[in-house]
Amino acid sequence: MQKKFSIGFILMAVYAIVLFTVPSLVFDKNVTPFLASITLVMVAVYVLLGLEVVHRTVLATFAAILSIILAITLGSTPAEESLDFIIESIDFNTIGLLLGMMIIVAILGETGIFHQIGIKMGKASKGNVWTLMLLLCTFSAVASMFVDNVTTILLMVPVTLSITRTLKIHPIPFIMAQVLVSNIGGAATLIGDPPNILIGSAAGIDFNSFLIYMGPTMAIIFAISLALLNVFFKKELKGEQSLEKESDVQVLMHRDEDAIVLRSKGLLAKSLIVLVGVIVLFSLQGITHVEVSIVAIGGAAVLLAITRIPFEKILHEVDWSTLLFFIGLFVIVGVAEHAGLITILAKLAIGITGGHPWLTFIMIIWLSGIASAFVDNIPFTTTMIPLVQSLIATPSIVSTFGAEYQINPLWWALALGADLGGNGTLIGSSAGVVAAGLSMKFGHPIYFMRWFRIGFPFMLITLAIGTVVLYGMLLFLY
Repeated sequence: MQKKFSIGFILMAVYAIVLFTVPSLVFDKNVTPFLASITLVMVAVYVLLGLEVVHRTVLATFAAILSIILAITLGSTPAEESLDFIIESIDFNTIGLLLGMMIIVAILGETGIFHQIGIKMGKASKGNVWTLMLLLCTFSAVASMFVDNVTTILLMVPVTLSITRTLKIHPIPFIMAQVLVSNIGGAATLIGDPPNILIGSAAGIDFNSFLIYMGPTMAIIFAISLALLNVFFKKELKGEQSLEKESDVQVLMHRDEDAIVLRSKGLLAKSLIVLVGVIVLFSLQGITHVEVSIVAIGGAAVLLAITRIPFEKILHEVDWSTLLFFIGLFVIVGVAEHAGLITILAKLAIGITGGHPWLTFIMIIWLSGIASAFVDNIPFTTTMIPLVQSLIATPSIVSTFGAEYQINPLWWALALGADLGGNGTLIGSSAGVVAAGLSMKFGHPIYFMRWFRIGFPFMLITLAIGTVVLYGMLLFLY
């Protein structure tokens, strides 16, 4: 831990020196104290998130408070207007959507349906490890399209551990594979991956548009990813195949998966009806114009009312830590935008690509992909959204992509890069962090380098495929 703190301090010290010297020496421009301070805060947040020396929610909350103090003392935000500024910075549509879906899934989890499905897939595989991986991955990817991938992984990892324990095979390849494909499946819809929720809320993109533009690309990537998983895990799966015993398979085959939800059939039926209703209303947003947060919270309220599950019990299942993490990030980025940092980054991006629309499109994909591999894709996406908003208003991009703000190709570039880039390292996506934590809890630690050896080349290949497919599709449309 002490070593990580030292590394973080050195990195931030070096950045601070560069920040206060390079602009004046090279560009003959001085950085204002407010801009320099908030930039340093953001870099510190990214560095400390990557080193995992402080809990991410604690870090985001502290940095948000520090940012507001800087805005009051160095910026142009009066103290009496600071609360209004904080409220305006927070995207309550995103927070509401996450909260509502967390409650719905928490109630659905009470039925044991995920565990039942896991046992059914284990039986269907008849102990064949590759078939088992194929079934678990397919279910995780599809589920992540309609329930955010963090929740899917949270519910599926214990099921996977139970099945692999019965078959006496190593669970880590199965856990890693499910995380990798859940990030792909989640990228296909508005509610599947946290970065998509952020993008959809900021850009006003509805559920159908996200599925139409991202769905086909993700379907192709998913099909190819299954072949990649067979290549990357071939040696491990082959080794596990020799460990299979008929007695272990029989133990799995004789499990009564129906008994798990026998007492919860009524709860299961109510939960599924509400979940389907919520998804249908998501798809009708273009007609109803009702925000997804209202739909999600409304569905959660209805389900709580008709199931009569103790509200306190469900509140304990809600991931308040993640919600507070989002709130902190919104405030930090709001202050950074107020300081003019986003405008500077937009001008820099235009300078690199010369304002060429398709070069900007490709730059955003790969910048987002590489960066999201080493920084959790949630804070990175939060930072990138106002930058993309600035780029979309550039005359050269408007002339090529048009003035249709919601379906601008730069939004799909950001979604593709951030979602797939999260697969690159263990800390790149929230789903990966959650999976590693659960795996560690049950005595199967997943180390950074082990993930990197598989996740990073997997990310590069899928990102390259996604770039070609999405570019080809959008080029045809524009």
